[in-house]
Amino acid sequence: MNKQGRVCFMQGNEAVAEAAILAGVRFFAGYPITPASEISELMSIRLPQVGGTFLQMEDELASMAAVVGASMGGLKAMTATSGPGFSLMQENIGLASMVEIPCVIVDVMRVGPASGMATLPSQGDVMQSRWGTHGDHPVVVLSPSTVREAFDLTIEACNISEMMRVPVILLSDAVIGHIREKIELPDPSTVSVINRRKTNLPPNQYKPFAAGEDCVPDFADRGNGYRYHMCSNNHTEMGFPVDSNSEVADKLSRRLDKKIAVFQDRITYYKNFDTDDADILLIAYGCMVRSAKEAVSALRKEGVKSGLLQLKTIWPFPDDVVKKFCAGPKKIIVPEMNMGQLIREVRRSSGKDAVGVNRVDGRVISPREIIDAVKKVK
Repeated sequence: MNKQGRVCFMQGNEAVAEAAILAGVRFFAGYPITPASEISELMSIRLPQVGGTFLQMEDELASMAAVVGASMGGLKAMTATSGPGFSLMQENIGLASMVEIPCVIVDVMRVGPASGMATLPSQGDVMQSRWGTHGDHPVVVLSPSTVREAFDLTIEACNISEMMRVPVILLSDAVIGHIREKIELPDPSTVSVINRRKTNLPPNQYKPFAAGEDCVPDFADRGNGYRYHMCSNNHTEMGFPVDSNSEVADKLSRRLDKKIAVFQDRITYYKNFDTDDADILLIAYGCMVRSAKEAVSALRKEGVKSGLLQLKTIWPFPDDVVKKFCAGPKKIIVPEMNMGQLIREVRRSSGKDAVGVNRVDGRVISPREIIDAVKKVK
């Protein structure tokens, strides 16, 4: 796809599409929605070029169903949407969680609720990304703050999904989706691509939902004599429903939950800036990292010992990481383009109070607003 060292001037949504192709995605189903439509548009061009399939569906509910079906059939599959469409996808995200179907959902957040303001950024889908579908369910959520991170984390989202057999959500936003930046793309031969693990057992010994120590069942190739029953109900290791067997239901739910814990260290991504001696710690994700980094730089020049913890993985919430970086600083500031969603997890994990800097009007929180908040509490 790209030559080593190729420098591109690329949009965030474009980076997502190109990274998905590189990671092996060969099926995309979606429905146009601002500010995510460029992903669908580019995938409609790129997928046929690599032997893949693009479908524009009648709505987002059908889009997610098609993605689950394609992944069941053996393809790496993805969709992209924004808040209203993301809401419609939740039921089938729950289906993918229950039957452990790898898939990637890109949510380019915009202002809500309902139709909100379609062209303006927000971070209002943080809690929905984790708890949007009903029941206890496994999910991984990654959040980029630059075009290059959108590229890299899309590949990671695909890899994690295939490795763990879970839906993975790339929680972007209208800023990252539409901004253009100069990035250097990696040589494709250097990019690690993970494919789903296949069973070594013969068909008469294979159980499609039996898992070992890592809690991840093996797939079997279709059409080779393997019996593969998938059911959205609580099910046995053979995949058949058990509506009234509490023991089977408990075992399944606990395995799905444990699967996240087993891989948590492997899938936790973060960066830290100037945190060694920080008295003030900013914790940010997504587009807010950009303002927070600039605020830290300006505060340092004024003699204020501030630092930044950037969370790239926001679910499962990186409790140990947050607790570690919050141990030293006297004050914690969390800028978010919502009424305060991830700050609750920061308070819980750190055992400390934290101050929120919030906007819900579609305007990006500026470095100056963060600086002013720091000076009020220091």
